[in-house]
This record gives sequence, C-alpha cells and structure tokens, in this order.
Amino acid sequence: MELSQVFLSLGEDVFAELVRQISIGKLKTYQLYETLKTRAHLAKLNTESLRKGIPRFWARLQQGDEEFAKDLAQAVLIAHLDMIREVLDFLGIPNQDGFFDKNLDADKYLTEGWQERVYQEFRGKYSEPVLRLYINHLAWELSKTSEVFTPVA
Repeated sequence: MELSQVFLSLGEDVFAELVRQISIGKLKTYQLYETLKTRAHLAKLNTESLRKGIPRFWARLQQGDEEFAKDLAQAVLIAHLDMIREVLDFLGIPNQDGFFDKNLDADKYLTEGWQERVYQEFRGKYSEPVLRLYINHLAWELSKTSEVFTPVA
C-alpha cells in the first residue's frame, strides 16, 4: 500500500479537511516544519499557504508522490497524538507518548482483524478521516499491508 492511495481513498473534500487540521505549532515542536515546507514546495508555510496549496497537493498525490504523502501524513497525525497514544495502548504496542521503536516487531500486536477492532473502538471518539488515516499509516509503517483499510459498512 502507498500512503498516497490512503489519502486518495478518503476523497478530495476529506483530504482538504485534513490539511486544514495541520498545526503549525506542532510542526515546529516536533521539528517537522522545515521538512514539510520543503516537501510541499512552499516559500512560506502557514495556514493560508496550506489551504491554497490543497489542489496542488491533491494533484501530487494523484501522481503517486510518496515522499510528499509520507511527510503530509506525519504533519496531519502529529496534531492527533492523543488518539495515537490511545490506539497504541489499545493494541498493546509499547510507546513513549505515541512514538514507538522503529524496529518493533509488530506481528504479536497487529493480529487478524486489528484494523476493524481499532476502528470500532474509536470511531465515535475521534474524527473518522483522521482515524482511518492513522489506521492505514500504522499498517503501512508496521505491517506493510498491501491494501488500504476501508471500514465495513
């Protein structure tokens, strides 16, 4: 699975909503500001430039720009560390405030049906698009799943 596919599966309107949720302050706190500014091809990174860049960003995702998709996913998700911590705790994945060891063997935590269980547990508590993005991001990062997770209707 590619992260660009995850964004595309959410649709353009939802994507625009996710971009508008990016926190400039969190980007600076977690030292992602310059990375996103460079990757997004923006001379100045602020809420207005992000909003205006949405159509260009969407086009880049449609072209399969995976490096951009990765940085954009991190930029969106860093604003939702409370949800990330809760999901990781729910799955039993050892973490430090939402961050886990990149060499973690996740097989014992990401058992059959984990994505649907996480979705059912947290769908009423957190924004569905953000939750779906994180479930797919976690699958991309830890289990190298080949298909985009879409919840059962």
